[in-house]
Amino acid sequence: MPEPSKRTLRVVAAEICDDRGNYLITQRLPHAALPLLWEFPGGKVEPGETDEAALIREIQEELDVVVQTTGPAASMVADYERYTIDFHSFPARIVSGSPRRIGVWEFRWVSPAELGDYRFPPVDQAAIERLVAKWGT
Repeated sequence: MPEPSKRTLRVVAAEICDDRGNYLITQRLPHAALPLLWEFPGGKVEPGETDEAALIREIQEELDVVVQTTGPAASMVADYERYTIDFHSFPARIVSGSPRRIGVWEFRWVSPAELGDYRFPPVDQAAIERLVAKWGT
């Protein structure tokens, strides 16, 4: 009997940069998939939702801030054991509010050079490598 095909999840994330060149990263909740790993904030795109609408909704739910994308997404696909992630990472900035821990375990502002000090899911790794290369760190 053939193995059932894996489910594909469309996921969006924001590479939120402040005026000093630091990026906002969040730590996954202990009971979430890939618990306590760090990631760029975001989440799943719901049926009928645009990527940007999902990004704004997810970040408002997790951090109580409103973001605006500032450029096109970098995209990649990553296969995990039980599903495939169709990942889209947007450069973004906060336009309203200050981050608060609502749907995340923790958050931090880190420089591109510090990103390597945190454990991220594999799907975030391409974005990290791109940012580190961009800033020459």
